[in-house]
Amino acid sequence: QLQASGGGLAQPGGSLRISCEASGITLAYNAIGWFRQAPGKEREGVSCISNTGGSTYYEDSVKGRFTISRDNAKNTVYLQMNNLKAEDTAVYFCATHRILCVPGSGVRGTPGYWGQGTLVTVSS
Repeated sequence: QLQASGGGLAQPGGSLRISCEASGITLAYNAIGWFRQAPGKEREGVSCISNTGGSTYYEDSVKGRFTISRDNAKNTVYLQMNNLKAEDTAVYFCATHRILCVPGSGVRGTPGYWGQGTLVTVSS
């Protein structure tokens, strides 16, 4: 089970850190992906990180603003979001299981486990 948390309301230019905590799954053995779905839009991949943390990927629109990290001891993955923009408003989902994180490409494979999502709203 994956539990996403940390979403909320932020002003443009502000920051939020969202978390994805796993139970019953050892994240250290898995790549993790963050996805988001904005109202009326399809779900898109935002970022991912390999099981070792040695490889990461960022979608072009978030490069330089978002940072993915993991704490395997806490079985948790984080997404630090800085300089938030209105277009970052979406429900953010974490996902894992039988996926790879490919630098420059993103998540490869279909995640077997999804978190419930956490809403990030960027508005003044």
